[in-house]
Amino acid sequence: MSLAPRIVLVHRRTELTELLARHGTRGQVEFFLKSRGRTLDEVVHRDQQTRKALGDVSAAIPLDWRRGVVEREDLSRFLFAPEDVVVIVGQDGLVANVAKYLDGQPVIGINPEPGVLAKHAPRDARELLHSTDDTEDRTMVEARSDDGQVLLALNEVYVGHPSHQTSRYRVLGERQASSGVLVGSGTGATGWCGSAHRERASATRLPEPAERRLVWFVREAWSSPGTGIAHTEGEITGKSLDIDVESDGLVAFGDGIESDALRLHWGQRLSIGLAARRLRLVR
Repeated sequence: MSLAPRIVLVHRRTELTELLARHGTRGQVEFFLKSRGRTLDEVVHRDQQTRKALGDVSAAIPLDWRRGVVEREDLSRFLFAPEDVVVIVGQDGLVANVAKYLDGQPVIGINPEPGVLAKHAPRDARELLHSTDDTEDRTMVEARSDDGQVLLALNEVYVGHPSHQTSRYRVLGERQASSGVLVGSGTGATGWCGSAHRERASATRLPEPAERRLVWFVREAWSSPGTGIAHTEGEITGKSLDIDVESDGLVAFGDGIESDALRLHWGQRLSIGLAARRLRLVR
């Protein structure tokens, strides 16, 4: 007899919960929000929406199915099983946060205000739980250092100085000084990489979310007697892009999460390319 699937419900603390943890009482929260031109009502409304969504999704899970619940802050300590079905209740960014911890598990994105990744309404949860074979496999980015550190990202990987000051490195044999390098997927093409693409009016075609192709952009490359600007953008379809670090204190982080970064030092090599893993997003 096969084991019933386990539904892992992933969420993050609401803004109201975080504000109460910081300020102690609703009165203090209201005063804080008012000083910034906001109201407590809007924050309470979103909190209620999220709690209702979590309740609706939980009620949609068949009683004989196993279930688990994990908050965003605990993802790095949670062990996902191969047979899990992951239901993410929250904004698109939470889907990206979860993606790097998964290896082929189907993901259902639920949001009371549907987005691009978390695009389903809570009322659709029951049907979606029985339709997990219909997925869109989204390409991910992998960064691997020569000392064995590995980083996965759904949107993009940033390589550079953590304060975004000048970074020194070699790429495609050229020594560069810049504000860092971005390597992004089709999912990330509407975000940071999309901004870099528009800013320079790039002729490079941005990839589609499921396309096995990445694009990369150098941010604000500086031309000098010792540094060049010949190689500032391109695409990755097979061989990884190698970045040879030539200054201490550089980092590589994915999807804007600076707290989970690879630490890089002078002389190291970082290879960035297509990840073998993909995000299986239920349609």
